[in-house]
Amino acid sequence: MGERPDLIRLLQRRSVSHGEFLLASGKRSTYYIDARRTTMSAEGQFVIGRAGLNAIRAAGWAPASVGGLTMGADPVAYAIARASIDSPPTVDAFSVRKDPKSHGTGRRIEGVFEPHTPVVVIEDVITTGGSALRAAEALREEGATILGVLAVVDREEGGREALEKLGYHVVVLTTTTELLHVVS
Repeated sequence: MGERPDLIRLLQRRSVSHGEFLLASGKRSTYYIDARRTTMSAEGQFVIGRAGLNAIRAAGWAPASVGGLTMGADPVAYAIARASIDSPPTVDAFSVRKDPKSHGTGRRIEGVFEPHTPVVVIEDVITTGGSALRAAEALREEGATILGVLAVVDREEGGREALEKLGYHVVVLTTTTELLHVVS
């Protein structure tokens, strides 16, 4: 993937902070990766869309749509869907709500999703794998065929392995080892 070096540099510049942080997992860390600072930028959308689409195709997956637990997965899924216009076949996107809507249709999965279709679960940063797993459970309840999980960053704290132990094929675009490596 020619986009990987650009993605790593962009994430290093925009998304990696050093200090003392409490993570969503409850763990403490001396660095924080706020991937949204990259995934929601114009440049990030372009790079991540192409890198994500290429990684999905390199894995041999042919999803009808991609998405994950809102909000971290949303910009990544939308970028991949947009990139697929320039490199068909097209891939649509969806978002998985943390809880079903209490009004209207009461859906938990929004966007372009049809039951019994192949999908890829998207995650911005995998730490424990919990967000990807929540999204996968919601998708399975709706009858989706989950081809795998695509993450922008693997924090290398066991989340990838936990998902793989449950039978999910996981592909990552980069890791904390790569992001924390100082490029001279």
